[in-house]
Amino acid sequence: MSGHSHWAGIKHKKGLADAQRSANFSKLAREIAIEAKTGDNPETNSKLKAVIEKARGFNMPRENIERAILRGAGKLPGAALECFSIEAYGPGGTAIIAEGITDNKNRSLSETRNILNKNNGKIVNEGAIRWMFDNKGYIVIDIDSQSPEKSSKEDLEMAAIEAGAENTSWDENILEVFTKMEELDQVKKNIESAGIKIEESSLGWFAKEEVAVDEKAMAANQKLLEELEASDDVSKTFSNLKF
Repeated sequence: MSGHSHWAGIKHKKGLADAQRSANFSKLAREIAIEAKTGDNPETNSKLKAVIEKARGFNMPRENIERAILRGAGKLPGAALECFSIEAYGPGGTAIIAEGITDNKNRSLSETRNILNKNNGKIVNEGAIRWMFDNKGYIVIDIDSQSPEKSSKEDLEMAAIEAGAENTSWDENILEVFTKMEELDQVKKNIESAGIKIEESSLGWFAKEEVAVDEKAMAANQKLLEELEASDDVSKTFSNLKF
């Protein structure tokens, strides 16, 4: 599978600073609240269950999770949240999709546009670059979290393929599993039924083809992506940059 979520890689770094951990909790709380809008029971709302599991992977306190669910379900006061998505070109002609959740869409769009402008990026019309990406299911398996009998890279990869994965790739000890969008939940269940622990599952945009750029443009793209990810309202970024 070509294309990698730059944001996804950030999540697996250990020893996060308190400030970064707090920012991640805030973003995760918004994701939980958004998914809870369509049902506050994770046993019947698979998307809510997935983001709760992701939050637990970050050691997000249970009370924070419960508060976010109540807010999304309308049982706690707070400004209404909505999703937004921006398509843009980055330095060297790379394509970027940034997704987020906000209680003030105009503010978030303005702030994201400012980040792009100062980093030689440019917002484009909806659909202008999305065709360069496929919407896929994405599952993360950390080999270090598995039981001894499930700690072989070959066995984990074979189990993912047998569970219905379209593609797999390794990033050190992280196995990234890609599925068809509509098959994510079933593949996840199949993997778990094989006794394999999943760190996270989500839907994301993955490039059909990656773009190689020179060293200067690479550094500029990395800086842009890092600033987008640092934004309070941006939850995920996807790029066709070839790292």
